[in-house]
Amino acid sequence: MADWGPVLVAVVLFVLLTPGLLFQMPGRNRVIEFGNMQTSGASILVHAVIYFGLITILLIAVGVHIYAG
Repeated sequence: MADWGPVLVAVVLFVLLTPGLLFQMPGRNRVIEFGNMQTSGASILVHAVIYFGLITILLIAVGVHIYAG
């Protein structure tokens, strides 16, 4: 049986935390901007840290597992 939990969690977080898609932190004019479809080096770094934190919590602490097959 294959464990698809880590793959699914990683893909969903990657899509949701793409800088500029839903929100960008820090924004160009404000601290948080929503749906501006732009990015910067600082926002990429902040979103990467948030992604790492959430994926660590969900995969190690919570232990999300989805078995298929």
